[in-house]
Amino acid sequence: MFLKRLPIFLLVLIAAQLTSCDGYQKVLKSSDLEYKYEKAVEYYDDGKYAKSSPIFDELLTLYRGTQKAKEVYYYYAMTQYQLQDYLVAAYHFKTFYQTFPNHQFAEESAFMVGFCYSKESPTYSLDQANTYKAMNELQLFVNTHRNSPRVQECNALIDEMRQKLERKSFEIAKQYWHTENYRAAVEALATTLNEFPDTRFREEAMYLKLDSSFKLAKNSIVSLQAQRFKQTLTAYYDLIDAFPQSGYKKQAERIFNETKMLIAELNTNEQKLTNS
Repeated sequence: MFLKRLPIFLLVLIAAQLTSCDGYQKVLKSSDLEYKYEKAVEYYDDGKYAKSSPIFDELLTLYRGTQKAKEVYYYYAMTQYQLQDYLVAAYHFKTFYQTFPNHQFAEESAFMVGFCYSKESPTYSLDQANTYKAMNELQLFVNTHRNSPRVQECNALIDEMRQKLERKSFEIAKQYWHTENYRAAVEALATTLNEFPDTRFREEAMYLKLDSSFKLAKNSIVSLQAQRFKQTLTAYYDLIDAFPQSGYKKQAERIFNETKMLIAELNTNEQKLTNS
């Protein structure tokens, strides 16, 4: 009685769903390996990755030690990628190309390792472990597949992730400056400038290093001030040499003039102590 009251289109939909489920269960229960493989590929080609995955998983064991195992394993890794389980996919792609280095899919699998890790690379403010893994794997691919058409894409991905690491390094250093931890700021800014010499934050980083160096020197005990003020002058010259028309030139010159004045005072006081 209930079914009679349902609209026809719903009855058709329910019937289709039941038929579909019965068909899938038939594939899962089948002992015909070739049939299961063909259906798994069919599901994959139709974008039904959740259905193809358990079948390929089962076939991995059933085809172990045969030539067919290679294709099954490749499809299984690709299925995990399509399901966006990128870390699992990366593991299987790496195992595939290491196990079957001469297979026609070996090059693609080697590329997919780094590509999968790049999919797990988070925003710059979070832990960058997967970013480093992605860069290492992509660079390895470039080094071992120099003539591959995928090299250009690898380099673009490496540059993209390097910019993320660059920003993280700079933002950490800048945070030290904001919190007035000037000693840590000087060290962190120096690290950013050394590791990323072409950083888009170079001018600001050099100015913040100058400012941090000056404030660190000014707040230091007298015995350390002379050396730290000299480091401030070096930071000033580095900034002006690199950016003669820097947007921070006015502030930098103020720091430079005050630093020279404080160094002169230190020298005068030292001379007085020597003569007393």
